[in-house]
Amino acid sequence: MNGFLKQTASTLLQREGELKGVKVILPNRRAGLFFNKYLGQLATKPIWMPRVLTIEDLFYEMGRKRPADKLRLIYEMYQVFSSLSQVEESFDRFYFWGEMILKDFNDLDQFLVNPEKLFTNLKEQKILASDWSFLNPEQVALIKAFWASFEERDKYHQKKFLKFWDLLHPLYQQFNARLKSGGLAYGGGIYREVVQGMQDMELPRGHHVFVGFNAFTATEERLIKFFIEHHGAEIFWDIDAYYMKDPAQEAGLFFREYRKDPVFGPTFPGEIPQQIEEKNAQINTYSVPLKSNQANVVAGLLEQVMEGQENWEETVVILPEEQLLFPILNLLPEKVNKVNVTMGYPIKQTPVYTFLEAVLELQRYTKVENGEVLFYHKPVKELLHMVYLREVNPLFASQMVEELTRTNTIYQTAEKLSVGGDLFALVFQKLTPLNLLDVVLELIRKLGEGLDDPSMEQTYLLQCYKQMNRLKDIFEEDIGEEVSVEFFIRIFRQVFGEIKLPFQGEPLEGIQLMGVLESRNLDFKRVIVCNMNEGSFPPSNSMSSMVPFNLRRAFGMPVQEQNDAIYAYTFYRLLHQAEEVHLLYTTAGTNGQVGEKSRYIHQLQIEMDHGGLNKDDKVIHVPVNLTAASPISIPKSATILRFLNRYTDRIAEGQEPITFSPSAINIWLDCRLKFYLTYIAGLEVPEEVQEEVDPAIFGNLVHLSLENLYGGYLQNKKSKWVEADDIVKLKDYIFPAVEKAILSQYFMENKEDVKLSGQLTIARDVLQKYLSGVLEKDAAAVPFEIISLEAARKYKATLPVKTADGLSMVSLGGIIDRVDKVNDSIRLIDYKSGGDKKDFKSIESLFDRNDGARNKAAMQTFFYGLLYEANFPENRLPLKPALFNLREIFKDDFNPYLQEVTGRGKRKEVSDYAEYRDDYVEKLRLSLEEIFDPDQAFDQTEDHQKCQYCPFSGICCR
Repeated sequence: MNGFLKQTASTLLQREGELKGVKVILPNRRAGLFFNKYLGQLATKPIWMPRVLTIEDLFYEMGRKRPADKLRLIYEMYQVFSSLSQVEESFDRFYFWGEMILKDFNDLDQFLVNPEKLFTNLKEQKILASDWSFLNPEQVALIKAFWASFEERDKYHQKKFLKFWDLLHPLYQQFNARLKSGGLAYGGGIYREVVQGMQDMELPRGHHVFVGFNAFTATEERLIKFFIEHHGAEIFWDIDAYYMKDPAQEAGLFFREYRKDPVFGPTFPGEIPQQIEEKNAQINTYSVPLKSNQANVVAGLLEQVMEGQENWEETVVILPEEQLLFPILNLLPEKVNKVNVTMGYPIKQTPVYTFLEAVLELQRYTKVENGEVLFYHKPVKELLHMVYLREVNPLFASQMVEELTRTNTIYQTAEKLSVGGDLFALVFQKLTPLNLLDVVLELIRKLGEGLDDPSMEQTYLLQCYKQMNRLKDIFEEDIGEEVSVEFFIRIFRQVFGEIKLPFQGEPLEGIQLMGVLESRNLDFKRVIVCNMNEGSFPPSNSMSSMVPFNLRRAFGMPVQEQNDAIYAYTFYRLLHQAEEVHLLYTTAGTNGQVGEKSRYIHQLQIEMDHGGLNKDDKVIHVPVNLTAASPISIPKSATILRFLNRYTDRIAEGQEPITFSPSAINIWLDCRLKFYLTYIAGLEVPEEVQEEVDPAIFGNLVHLSLENLYGGYLQNKKSKWVEADDIVKLKDYIFPAVEKAILSQYFMENKEDVKLSGQLTIARDVLQKYLSGVLEKDAAAVPFEIISLEAARKYKATLPVKTADGLSMVSLGGIIDRVDKVNDSIRLIDYKSGGDKKDFKSIESLFDRNDGARNKAAMQTFFYGLLYEANFPENRLPLKPALFNLREIFKDDFNPYLQEVTGRGKRKEVSDYAEYRDDYVEKLRLSLEEIFDPDQAFDQTEDHQKCQYCPFSGICCR
């Protein structure tokens, strides 16, 4: 293929013969590599090769210096800024907008802007009338427009802006003076120095040839013109008539201006090539649902290449975003036997970076109490799940995660976490400014121990180690200040976010995988471009600058329009030699916006009119099963029926039967499948550490507090009777009862000097109020006898039920919150912290799964009546089921007893369980027979409302 670089190499060879003393300057090193390749192919005899370098190399050679590290430069600026502003501001706070100022200084030097003029306060516009002849009327209008709009702002913001703006020129001057005295420089400063002094400096010898440039900065433009005018330098332009002739085509923006220039104009060819039109490439566009699907499309396109036509060296896959690199590498067809990756892979997307970032993030949620270092549970669990810790001690990592969840630990100690081994001790320690850098370096070393050599992971670690050493040297030798953990985390993300992992390979063989800018000057027959979305190609990154847009434009500094023109050219030049072009874009939206195809695709489809361009996009469909999820129904197998026998007297000899609780019956009535998953399959809902006091936890705290209140008091009194004066004394026990309950719930009983905070403090206050309300109601019932409390005993009973094996005694069991004797009645009390109702229509309604208003709490308290009778058959007193709903306990008309609805507006209080016993037991027996019925499958409920908060809704796809 006779591409641009090959044509240029051929021209130089034919004209010069020997290339000794020739310097070829290219936009990037990649183009230089291919240029040398083509020279080697074209040379028919031994020749002197030219020196190939970049424009950047040329400037640095002429200036005899290279830029200092950005972090060091920003620190030097910080020192100047601090002395000028007289504002006490830490380096880490200054860094992020210091970086922006440095970029602006670099731009104004690259474009030879007069800093004194740029940073002049033009609020008084009459200043523009004097000595501003270097500006044209359009530029003056832009400046006037900015300062006119500035006048409209409020005085406070005007004052703040002007104070900062007036600081920038002295900052620029003193910053450059400081750098000069220290032998330091930044890129733009070197460029300006070279251009301003080149009349007097000794220029590099040899014939200079500038190849393949598109957009020059003002310094580059002046240097190249100087070489052309005084040293006979040449320019080879990589252009096409398609975008040169059309004044609306942004790709030709710079070329059209250069062609009018008296120095550059004569260097353009007399006839502009028309390669895009002549090649008539076959151009296809593909609409892909997701980004990851593009890798499959790329693999499919390469698979379709016919045998004998592979020419992989002339095939390129352009990746505007690096995330697709590994998916494409993993899916390349087997016939693609050589691949060259000409792009770096971001370190921040590697597992090593993710781990190091998590270690640093851990420090942000660290606290020290009583000399003990404590880590917040979320970053701790995240680290324990990562492969680096799990590989070292998988059992310990799993046990720690399980313990954090089981004990609901919000903060874990460093001492406990470091037991896992040396790596755990290194990770879970308090970092300080003194040990921070050394610990991170040691951590990287530890991660590299035992890795195969060479490996991709080792390469990641090596790059991280090199960058960490670089940061350490800069902080210790150049900056010399302590590094706060917060600042280091920000610097770590900033510096490592810019590092890319270089790939090694044979750059001149095989299919080429490239970033956008790496493709400059290179020509390929088969071009595949991924991520052809607006915002990706071209990128949507707005220019961050301290200099307002109007002023940037007026003084000739780059604005977004120039960036767009550069990317447009980069795209269209890929079409110069292409015969087959595939453009892929995704329809998946990001940040709530629909994926939009690139403007370049729109332009091609509207402007180009030749047979190779397909105007319609090919829509790539990803097969999706849209059929509704099939109903789940699990029949009762022989194994399941044998398992159910564990609830009966048919269990193996010597074993205790399992009991059905009222909760199990309620779940059966709600959803038979949920019953199966819970009690047969034994699926457990994954527990999580609960920082918030959710309803379930609050309910536990209610029960524990009331148990502590009465249990402890009556144990000390050595009596089960509660008198009027006991109620008064019990009020003093409310606070310790609640406190003990909270400590028990959060496994803090053995910790000294525990201080509750946040939601637990609020929960404690609410619980104390509820317990006061319970005592107030109990005061109206004294004297009464406490027969049992929740923790005292579990009540059990049996019920004869027909099963597949005949009549079996099914075991029932449950815990009654409180059983007491008031006057001539036994109360079976269930404490409720929710909004449970006491009304029920009938016993039958309590077992009607189709009744949306089925009262589960009433079903449960009647169940307690059955249990109590079975345990106290001699009892002759009436049993009164009761619900102590704490939300209603302060109402004057509070009544804890169940109410049967007998008609419109009519209620009958349940004063004795015996009146409902036979009906209740019969309905319960029928439900149990249904559980044991071999023909009754475990199926889903038809009431989807019940699925809203079901932990197994994902299994059912509801």
